[in-house]
Amino acid sequence: MRSRYSAFVLGLTEYLLATWHPSTRPASMALEPGAHWLGLEIKDHRLTGADSAEVTFVARFRVAGRAVRQHERSRFVREGGRWLYVDGDVR
Repeated sequence: MRSRYSAFVLGLTEYLLATWHPSTRPASMALEPGAHWLGLEIKDHRLTGADSAEVTFVARFRVAGRAVRQHERSRFVREGGRWLYVDGDVR
């Protein structure tokens, strides 16, 4: 989760796509232009199986002077030793 947040901060869309599970990964993605990332707080994390987990987080950023708070429970699976983002529920 932290590496994906860092990729958002740095604008690394290729990394974000590479760490997204193929079953739910979009063909391409665009980041919010001008977003200024302010922080990430991991609220909770738990294994849901031997190779699956959930992470609840709040990411804060500012766009055009407007504060945005992304609160999400994300689901991940481990394949080939790598954790991949599957999907999430925005809260």
